[in-house]
Amino acid sequence: MRAFEASARHVSFAAAADELGVTPSAVSQQVRLLEQHLGRLLFHRLPRGLRLAEAGQSYLPLLHAAFERVARGTEEIFGERSEKRLTLRSTVSFASYWLLPRLARFRATHPELNLRLTSSIWSAEYPDPGIDLEVRLGTGDWPGLRAERLTWDRVYPVCSPGTASAPPHLKQPADIARHKLLHIIGFREGWPQWLKAANADRAVDTGRGLECDTTLIAMELAMQGEGIAMGRSCFADRLIETGRLVAPFPLELPSEEAFYLASPVDRPDTEPVRVFRNWITEETESENSSAASKRPRRNPVQGTAPKRPTRR
Repeated sequence: MRAFEASARHVSFAAAADELGVTPSAVSQQVRLLEQHLGRLLFHRLPRGLRLAEAGQSYLPLLHAAFERVARGTEEIFGERSEKRLTLRSTVSFASYWLLPRLARFRATHPELNLRLTSSIWSAEYPDPGIDLEVRLGTGDWPGLRAERLTWDRVYPVCSPGTASAPPHLKQPADIARHKLLHIIGFREGWPQWLKAANADRAVDTGRGLECDTTLIAMELAMQGEGIAMGRSCFADRLIETGRLVAPFPLELPSEEAFYLASPVDRPDTEPVRVFRNWITEETESENSSAASKRPRRNPVQGTAPKRPTRR
């Protein structure tokens, strides 16, 4: 294909041979093999040169575009630009509710870095040669990965202002039984744990409701008045501050799970990785300190929250 593309551009086997660094007979043989493979004539061999056949005229733009795309992609992945690019994989919810509202601040501070953001619902296979860093939910215990904790979450019920104010009213946790439950698949702390802490587990059937595989879907449904969801503070606090959600009850549970910034232990940090790691650590430390100073808006269940280590 390369031999044909070069020959077609130059309308000459000899000129194509000079470009490719081979002999004209080698180029001619490669083109003939391609014609045999395709079952169509690509060139008319004339006494004094070549002329593209109809099939060759149609084939040339396709191959030219394909080779150009491969060249651009190779330069993007392996060329000079790749040295200043960071590829980050994140859960859909963290990217939507936490990262995107702060992304403009990062880009303004570090305009020289090119960020490639990919998303996942469940933590995929990692390390991945194409991923520099990953934000994942869990307890931080992943063999072969360095995991830095980003959030210190609390979970509590959230719903739209309309759901909270309209009948059937939410005066006490047992009243949740008269509303739709929105479940988030995969979270350790959910409705059963919260209702038990609220002494309402016998009043509410946690087997009913709508199951969602992302916090994003559950929060959007709650904001649309489609039920009550179990919110995580790193997302729900901001949505409450903007008035899109409300917390009808003061009880909250500390979460054993958190969002972590993960990277392979045996892969040294590149400059983009180091810059992003420092930025997101500063952002989360500032937010965690601010959230702690604002709290007692709700009443956490004591004695189950992991202690927060002091950064050295």
